[in-house]
Parts: sequence; structure tokens; C-alpha cells
Amino acid sequence: MVETNVLTESSVFGQIAEYQHEQVVFCHDHETGLRAIIGIHNTVLGPALGGTRMWHYTSEAEALNDVLRLSRGMTYKAAISGLNLGGGKAVIIGDAKTMKTEALLRKFGRFVQNLNGKYITAEDVNMTTKDMEYIRMETKHVSGLPESMGGSGDPSPVTAYGTYMGMKAAAKKAFGSDSLAGKRIAVQGVGHVGTYLLEYLQKEGAQLVLTDYYEDRALEAAARFGAKVVGLNEIYDQDVDIYSPCALGATLNDDTLRRLKCQVVAGCANNQLADENVHGPALVERGIIYAPDFLINAGGLINVCSEVQGGNRQSVMTQTERIYDITTQVLNKAEQEGSHPQAAATRQAEERIAAIGKVKSTY
Repeated sequence: MVETNVLTESSVFGQIAEYQHEQVVFCHDHETGLRAIIGIHNTVLGPALGGTRMWHYTSEAEALNDVLRLSRGMTYKAAISGLNLGGGKAVIIGDAKTMKTEALLRKFGRFVQNLNGKYITAEDVNMTTKDMEYIRMETKHVSGLPESMGGSGDPSPVTAYGTYMGMKAAAKKAFGSDSLAGKRIAVQGVGHVGTYLLEYLQKEGAQLVLTDYYEDRALEAAARFGAKVVGLNEIYDQDVDIYSPCALGATLNDDTLRRLKCQVVAGCANNQLADENVHGPALVERGIIYAPDFLINAGGLINVCSEVQGGNRQSVMTQTERIYDITTQVLNKAEQEGSHPQAAATRQAEERIAAIGKVKSTY
């Protein structure tokens, strides 16, 4: 008798049901070493657009959880920003420094092509515009291409600008002024987006503390922006006005929340709250203003949306600037309702999806 593994509610389908995804695609290719997962969360508003990240996950379960949370966040990001896009995301499992090759990326592109436009990819952590060129060789369903190819280019500067706008709105709520001059700001992660954010903060005269997984990158950024470098685990203990998580998710958790010495959390990382229902309210209890991650880091999505659905750089920057007003609206709404900002922002996104779903209920 052959034993079979019976799926339980804690298994793959249980996780998919928890986040209410439409489709999850597992991609495997022995020849190139590709192991990837594509998560399509919701396509009511339009095709699912979201970047691909490459990361050396400790397990396949960790990769699956990441792609499910990320793609769900993309749904809310598009909805609250007023975009006619759905939410999707992809992860490639592996060390980008040693495993990323043209063949692997092009093979991934073929898997994207097989989805016939339901998912459109773009760049994310450890991916570049050059990588998008390779993927584009196998599928037309890719954005974030270099401007030389007619694309919108690197979305990182626009993501940083939106984060900056959201941070200023949160500062206005916390301090009575949106000026960041003299404010002590701890930035966790100085990759593409984090570096551009540092530019905005330095120009406004903020006092900067930073950390990064890669020590050489942290030291280079510190020298460039006149910042202080601290250890990865020390960033939570800094006496600052604003903590800005710009690396991977879940850095706001049971351990770190009790250590934070700040009045505002505003960063460009996705899924910053380890558990939205626990750590969202916990921030309120500690008197910390939280700028919802999927709202203030939407600039990159706005940028690549212009590539897919039309637009120019000026319209992109104007729409990204609106993140300031939406953040203010969400923070005020949460305060009036006695909820927390992540819940208020999620509810606002879901209400738009439900409303447009009624418009599309007939052919």
C-alpha cells in the first residue's frame, strides 16, 4: 500500500485559503536550477502586477509564506492607490550572487508567459532592469524595463519618493510639522530604494543612523550620507524620532516592538508587521504612528503601471505625491475609528475592490 500525504488546513492549500489567493504557481526547472513561486492574489481590478525577488530562503515554506503575503500586499497597494491592477508577486529561491544566470531568468520568463497576461512581473529585491531584459526575451508580460527599451526604468527612485511622502505625512501627525530637518531617523536596509530614500532625508537635514545585511554596502552609504552605522540587531534600540524599515518584512514583532524608541514608523519594506492583528494595535498602544507599508511604498507600482497602462514621468510623480494626502486620510480615519492605520488602510483598499467588483459583475 502506497502512503499519500493528506493536505491539512496548515498545508499549502490551507495557507492559500487563509490569504484568499486565486492562484499559486510553482515553477521548477532542473537544467537551470530554477525554483520559483508565483502568487496571484486578486485580479478584480485588473491583471496582477508585482515584482520578482530572488532570495536565499531558509526553507520552501518560508518562500511560500513570503510570496503569499507579498502578493496580497500588492492587491491592497494597487487598490488604495487608485490603480486598475490586481496583486501578484513572485519569488525565486536561491542566492542571487551565485545562482542568478541568463538561462535561469529566461526560463522564469517562460513560466510567466504561460500565464497569458494574468501576471505581469517587474523587479524587486536582488533583481535589476538588466534581469528584466532577460525575462523580456521570453515574455511580453514584464515591466520595469530600461528606458532605452521604452520602459519606465528602475522603479526604486519613485518607491523612495512615495515612502518619503508617507513619512512626512506621518511626521506631521506625530510632531505637528512635516519637516524632517534635525529629525533622528534609523534606516534599516540601504539597497536600491533605501539609498534613494537616504538622499531625500539627507537633503532635508535629517540625522541618519543605518544598518544593512551587507556590511560593505552599509559603510559605503554611511560615508556618502554622513550617517552612523550600527549592527543589524542594534537598529531597534536607537533613540530616534523615526524608524524606517527598508529591508525584508516582519521586523515589527514581539521582540522588536518593545525595544523601539521612536514616535513614527515609516519605511519602504513590505509586510513590516509580523502579525497585523497583534502588532498593528500594539504600535497604537505604545503611542507610535505607523504609516501603512503597502500605502507609502506604492510609488514603484505606480511607476511600472504607467509602463503597462500608459503615462509619463510627470504624471507618475504627481500620483506618487498623493501618497502624502492618502496617508493623512488613513491616519485620521484610524484615529477616529479607534483602530490602527494598517486596518484602516486595508479596509479602504477592500472597499474599492468590492465596489469595482460590482461594476464588473456583468459582461
